[in-house]
Amino acid sequence: MAFTAWAASTAYSVGDIRRATTVQASGLVFKATVAGTSASSEPTWPTDIDGTVVDGGVTWTGVSSIYEELAVLTPDTVIELFSLHLDPTLHGSSDITRWHNGCNADVTGNVIFNGETYFRQPVSADGFEASSTGSLPRPTLRVSNASLTLTALMILVNATTPGNDLGGAEVRRLRTLKKFLDGESTADPYATWPEERWFIDRKSSETQDAVVYELASKFDLAGMKIPKRQLVNNICQWEYRSSECSYSGSNYWDVNDNTVGASSQDRCGKRLSSCKLRFGANAELPFGSFPGAGTTK
Repeated sequence: MAFTAWAASTAYSVGDIRRATTVQASGLVFKATVAGTSASSEPTWPTDIDGTVVDGGVTWTGVSSIYEELAVLTPDTVIELFSLHLDPTLHGSSDITRWHNGCNADVTGNVIFNGETYFRQPVSADGFEASSTGSLPRPTLRVSNASLTLTALMILVNATTPGNDLGGAEVRRLRTLKKFLDGESTADPYATWPEERWFIDRKSSETQDAVVYELASKFDLAGMKIPKRQLVNNICQWEYRSSECSYSGSNYWDVNDNTVGASSQDRCGKRLSSCKLRFGANAELPFGSFPGAGTTK
């Protein structure tokens, strides 16, 4: 079904379903669970199923835009769409290549969804299943190389970053139903599963027939650490008198927390005591570190 867009200052009844005015990567639409009149501006929509948001007098709850269609006796064909996004720094280009595998719908060529053309290309992917235990999934993407298109693309990106082979390129996986493709009578760009975003971690193999890539989530790339900001307990990480520090007073101290008379001598000692001198011992402090880190095990 095509969903009606949310509107401002409009009365809604319990059970009304509306979509956001822009496409949501979450694949959600929103059901009114408390009746009322919407606000004058669009709310920030939840990104999880059953997430709620208060919009004026209305409360909206996130629901899937696609699952109701799958519950019917004979659901429509599932269409799997892929897009490859290059990184200008790594690959020297920001080009986007879009594919569909051409074998899961009664089509003989390219398909169009949400105004974007996806070229018919032999593509297969597996390993997307997630589990609450063990390591993060590392899906495998196999793309036909019969025309040596991917080999040529890798030669181009390797001229920017030698040996890159598309490493770090973003792969987006989007699934919808055939009935929602552009050109269908029930076309709807809002009816999708949540968009998945993966990154090429390495090229597993390359032949004249196919290129195989191993994908990883953004949190599972080689050399990546989280959190990127280290948990330090005794040294403030903010730049003194910056927007994060927020101190703009006319009292000055040196790095040893001794009072000085000129701004040229003003230096922050980066300690919690330095912060208390400037903001007050019992005030809320914008201390740019984590004093409680390391105090428990």
